[in-house]
Amino acid sequence: MLPWYDANARDLPWRARPGANATEPYRVWLSEVMLQQTQVATVKPYFEKFTSRWPSFEALAAEEDAEVMSAWAGLGYYARARNMLACARAVAAGGMPDTEEGLLRLPGVGGYTAAAVAAIAFGRRAVVVDGNVERVVSRLFAVREALPGAKGRIRDLTDSITPDTRAGDFAQAMMDLGATVCTARGPRCLLCPLRADCAGFATGEPETFPVKTKKPERPQRYGTMFWAERDGQVLLVRRPDKGLLGGMRALPTGPWRESPPGLEDAPVAGDWRLLGDTVSHGFTHFRLDCALAVATIGAQEIAHGEWWPVAEIESAGLPTVFAKAARAIRRDT
Repeated sequence: MLPWYDANARDLPWRARPGANATEPYRVWLSEVMLQQTQVATVKPYFEKFTSRWPSFEALAAEEDAEVMSAWAGLGYYARARNMLACARAVAAGGMPDTEEGLLRLPGVGGYTAAAVAAIAFGRRAVVVDGNVERVVSRLFAVREALPGAKGRIRDLTDSITPDTRAGDFAQAMMDLGATVCTARGPRCLLCPLRADCAGFATGEPETFPVKTKKPERPQRYGTMFWAERDGQVLLVRRPDKGLLGGMRALPTGPWRESPPGLEDAPVAGDWRLLGDTVSHGFTHFRLDCALAVATIGAQEIAHGEWWPVAEIESAGLPTVFAKAARAIRRDT
C-alpha cells in the first residue's frame, strides 16, 4: 500500500506529501471534521475559505458562533459545526493533545476523528476506519457479516494490517484506494495493488462487499416556509440553538408535521398565498416536503427576526433546504 500511495496519492489542500512530515494539526483536524459524511469535492472550497478566514484554532475559537455557522451552510449536519467551535475553543485554551486518548477528551471528537488526527497529524499508530477503508477491508477479507454488525470485526482486521511506521500515510493510502480504485460501484480491480491477496476479488463478485442490512424507509414530514417581504427585504429568523439546524438563519417555518399544514404558522399577519412549487429535502432520519407561502408585509412591528436584503440573500448563510426555498420563491415571484 505505501509504495502505491507514494505514486498515486491524491493532492488535497489539507494533506502533506507521502513520507513528509505531517501537516499542521489544525488543518488535519478541520478537514476531518468537514469530511464526515461529506464528499471531498464539496469540502475543498469550504476548507480553503475557512483556513483563509480562520487559519488557526485561536482564530476560529475567537469568532462569533453565528459567523461560523453561516460559513458552514451547505456542509450539512450543523451539530458538527457547533462541536467544531467547542473543540477549537478547548484547544485554544488548553492546547492540542497528540494521542488518541487525549484527543477523545475534546468536545465533539469521536473514535474515528481521534484516530485519524493522531495518525495523520502526529504520526501515531492508530486504526483509522472511514467508509472507504471499511469497503476496502471488507472486500480484502470477504467479510460476509452485514453492516453495521460487522464494524467491530472490520476494525480488528484493519488493526491487523496497520503498520507501526507511516501509519498516517497508510490510513490515507487506504482512503485513497477506496475513493479511486476500490469504489462502491465498478471497482477497478485490475489497478488494485491488493488484488492478489483480495478474497473479495477471488469470489468474482467484489461489489457484494460490504454486505449491508437494508435500511428502513425514512418517515415523511411536511411544513410551510414563509417569505415575508417589504421594501426589498425578506424576514429571516434564527432557529433555536438546540435541535436540527440549530442557530442558523432561516425562513420562518412552523413545526414539521406528519401531514401538510396550511398557513396557520405564518410569522406575521399578511395576505399570504401559496405558490405552486414545493421544496423537498432529505435529512438523515426523515424526508421533508415544504409548501412555499409569500406575502408583502406592511410596517407592523416584528417581534423576532431580522430583515435581510433580498438581492443579497445568498450571503445570509441559509441551510441548504432554506436556500432551495429562497431560489424557488425568487424564481416564481
